Amino acid sequence: MAKPALKAALLSPQRPLGDHPLLVVGPSLGTSTILWNRTASVLGNDVDVVAWDLPGHGVSPAATGTFDVAALADAVVDLVDSIAPGEAFHYAGVSLGGATGLQLGIKHGERLKSLSVQCSGAKLGTPEGWLERAETVRTQGTPVMIQGSAERWFAPGFMEREPELSSRLLHALRDADRFSYASCCEALAAFDVREDLGSIRVPTQVIAGALDGVAPPSFAEEVAAGITAGGGTATAVTLEGVAHLAPAEAPAHVAELMRSLITWTESQGAAK
Repeated sequence: MAKPALKAALLSPQRPLGDHPLLVVGPSLGTSTILWNRTASVLGNDVDVVAWDLPGHGVSPAATGTFDVAALADAVVDLVDSIAPGEAFHYAGVSLGGATGLQLGIKHGERLKSLSVQCSGAKLGTPEGWLERAETVRTQGTPVMIQGSAERWFAPGFMEREPELSSRLLHALRDADRFSYASCCEALAAFDVREDLGSIRVPTQVIAGALDGVAPPSFAEEVAAGITAGGGTATAVTLEGVAHLAPAEAPAHVAELMRSLITWTESQGAAK
């Protein structure tokens, strides 16, 4: 397994890092940092928002070998260390980015201040389904995924209401490196942390879209229950009218939920 190299974009205003809490945000498969633009613009006055791209997506280089979700979590820590060495940070991620967040909580909990897992779960899909998708994209390219992804990603009517944003997200999918996308599918095929949720100690919120067929609200409840069963703190929230890309579909609501978690965690830290 090779640890992938990740690149990131600053989505908050240009200013010296360190005066505001650091928030690192992760994408879903096939999207890029664009996914977080709107939510970041709501949060950006209060936190420094750094968004990373999956291998072969957006600004990140293509994968050079296979990797698992734990390696993505390691790569996120490396990325943070390259901009703010040793700093603890808040983390939020969608789908595969959310799965990476769970791995961060399991493996790098000492680095996290809070965790927001969105439109994700402790296990997503079936290994067979992911491996089949990996093979399809390897042979036919990412454009073959556009129609199915549009149906999974967005609630009915969103593409008509938000043609520019939905088009930019689908272009990110079209432009993704097919081999890196396939490697992400293989990482998801092997991902199952249901038995490890109890080890997560960082304050966690799990956000689901009521219309998400990929990671339905029951997945969010399972994650929150697994964390609390181990003695951790976690809440599950379902957003009405939202499918699989909560930060793009409901940026104000997602930003409000994230702000309350970050503010509460920062106040706890200050009280220590």
